[in-house]
Amino acid sequence: MSGDIREDNQPYDEINITPMLDLAYVLLVIFIIMTTASVQGVKVQLPKTAVASSLAKPQTRAITVTREGNVFLDAYPVDMEQLESRLAQHKAINPALPVVLKGDGDAEYDKVMQALDICKRLDIVDVGLVTKREL
Repeated sequence: MSGDIREDNQPYDEINITPMLDLAYVLLVIFIIMTTASVQGVKVQLPKTAVASSLAKPQTRAITVTREGNVFLDAYPVDMEQLESRLAQHKAINPALPVVLKGDGDAEYDKVMQALDICKRLDIVDVGLVTKREL
């Protein structure tokens, strides 16, 4: 029996890992919440279609045209010259660069056509138009 009882000044050989696990779980929850909150992009009102399939691929770049005529490349505001130069940089890295174009239903048609024209000039042939499926 004396082997089970320790005196106050004797060191313990075991480590209590419960507080470390609690901290790890809290950090995991915080990481999950922060990453999902930071990947929202630019909100636009998408046109509706009867059939819509996902065009998302790795390395896909998204061009967004808002109702006010603002243009974004992957949630970063750009003008048409910046859009062309940045797409050219991405095209140099990935020759088969896929691009999706998200235009607001009430967006200026001219801005959407300018974005498509830039893709054509840069020889980006994998272009998809994002729509919302009608339910």
